[in-house]
Amino acid sequence: MKQITLPIIAILAFIQLKVVAQKTKTIDVNPDQLIAAVQPEMWGVFFEDINMGADGGIYAELIKNRSFEFYKPLMGWSAKGKKYKEGDLLVLNRKDSKEKNPRYLRVTSRGNTPEDLSLTNEGFRGIGVKKGMTYDFSVLYRAAGPQVKIHVELIDTTGKVIGSGVLNPLDNDNKWNKGTVSFKAVETLLKAKFRMWFEGPGQIDLDIISLFPTDTWKNRKGGLRADMVQMLADMKPGFLRFPGGCIVEGHDLSSRYQWKKTVGPFEDRELLVNRWNTEFAHRPTPDYYQTFGLGFFEYFQLADDIGAEALPILNCGMACQFNTAELVELEDLGPYIQDAIDLIEFANGGVETTWGKVRADMGHPEPFNLKKIGIGNENWGPQYLERLALFTEAIKAKHPEIKLVASSGTDPVGERFDLLNNALRKANTDIIDEHYYRSPKWFLENANRYDNYDRNGSKVFAGEYAAHSAGVAKGNKSNWECALAEAAFMTGLERNAAVVNMASYAPLFAQADGWQWTPDLVWVDNLNVYGTPSYYVQKLYSLNKGTNVISILEDNKVISGQDSVYASAVIDQATKEMIIKIINVSGTEKSRDINVQGGKKLASKGSLTILNSATIDAENSFENAINVSPKEEKLSVKGSCIPLRLKPYSFTIVRVGLK
Repeated sequence: MKQITLPIIAILAFIQLKVVAQKTKTIDVNPDQLIAAVQPEMWGVFFEDINMGADGGIYAELIKNRSFEFYKPLMGWSAKGKKYKEGDLLVLNRKDSKEKNPRYLRVTSRGNTPEDLSLTNEGFRGIGVKKGMTYDFSVLYRAAGPQVKIHVELIDTTGKVIGSGVLNPLDNDNKWNKGTVSFKAVETLLKAKFRMWFEGPGQIDLDIISLFPTDTWKNRKGGLRADMVQMLADMKPGFLRFPGGCIVEGHDLSSRYQWKKTVGPFEDRELLVNRWNTEFAHRPTPDYYQTFGLGFFEYFQLADDIGAEALPILNCGMACQFNTAELVELEDLGPYIQDAIDLIEFANGGVETTWGKVRADMGHPEPFNLKKIGIGNENWGPQYLERLALFTEAIKAKHPEIKLVASSGTDPVGERFDLLNNALRKANTDIIDEHYYRSPKWFLENANRYDNYDRNGSKVFAGEYAAHSAGVAKGNKSNWECALAEAAFMTGLERNAAVVNMASYAPLFAQADGWQWTPDLVWVDNLNVYGTPSYYVQKLYSLNKGTNVISILEDNKVISGQDSVYASAVIDQATKEMIIKIINVSGTEKSRDINVQGGKKLASKGSLTILNSATIDAENSFENAINVSPKEEKLSVKGSCIPLRLKPYSFTIVRVGLK
């Protein structure tokens, strides 16, 4: 009998232990326990003209080098014809009378057919053409003698015409005039070209040769690409940071971003080589310039359109310290500081002010209600602190209502970071901009980074971050592993909303044939756009922002990686809902019971939003844009407990009403 009993007892004990081990863990959430307010601008977007994000991207201009101001004046253009002779195409320079746009093209025509003389533009890695779409062509021309008709065409790779129009310049007063013509395309093509040919003998000068589709954002002529803006609008971002990034600094100070050169009539905006032109040996882009058709007015207008706060970043008198480290002497910093003060006037000043009038003349008499300005980008060292102090003193004296965002350098750790972080906090800097491009493992390990930051000190702007699977030059992937790690990390940002007031992924856009940097949030070609898994993570956080952080604990601890689970929770006082974000970064399913404490009762129905993939290396693509994308499920709620089964490699959002 004893020989039988002992094994049975052992088996029963083992079963009992296994049942205990498998008991579902409980997460306690208390909607009555408000920890911190979530700022309305908490989750935003960061735009930089990298990866051909502006010219060749969101700025819908289809002609590359439209005013012949590139280093090679005819870059992007090619000429041919049976009657084309040397001297028939001349690039002339009028720098003394037109400093910002000195070059133009003088054409001498001798024929009457495309075969006699034609000029073809390759566009930005081709020109995307849509069947049935109307295209607006415009040009500045000057003619003194007999008129030369200009035929404009979209052609395919074989030279077949897929859309055309004719411009008959009516003015021959030897003055610059604007000519326009619109025409429809008869085919859809990813990589077409634009061609002009000239009918009739004579001479004509040309400048600002432009072609735009008519389906721009809000149908604005010469505007932005609607599908790319829509991707931003769909996120409902709290802010738009612009124009960068490293282009703010420039390779040297002569190539820094100067906002005053980007406003006013676009034909008077001074072109600048993009600092990403030759930055990376593995992706040289010698034809990458900034025309500033997307300038500071358009950035402010875009932020206004999508309901986001504008966050402009200005040069602080320092060029990129990885390139030239060129500095403006402190005694010569005045014009840089004045640029910041004038920008506030441009954004917020009345129409009677100098820069407020410039804004009004561009079509926006109402102020843009600017609240914040960034001083410098990824600058570091005592040189930065010296210059920042002068900016701060001058701006706060005139505009104490404007909050200033200061740089903490390029990295989230190390001597540079420590020097800046300590000094900026000692100076009670409004907002400190922290950047981190790190491995997915780093993001998982640092989800509690801000748990012990001073609640009452300077606030944090997580201004640039992305999980890197390999390294910039080694083929980073915008895959689910990276996005999942970012989602986990963002629980720590949300949980610490008392410290972290703003956050944005970077970079934003990448052109499929013109990129320099990976990973990126949204990919585009000449006709299509798709969001990466990271895009959907960012979007879900923004759409489920809430108004107040609430307590969410497991075993009386914040949930920051125990058993591969991360979580944060908020309530939305406007909609009277509780929103829980919970991430399972493991390859096995996890069960959790959400125990809702406090005096509030739950609605009987709610929703689950689940973003997951069976494999962590899954990516989205032009062919399968929603391979990793959110799925919605209904949630039935009984009592104060919400049982959850967390799928492997999943980001789950629970949203339920509160009574």
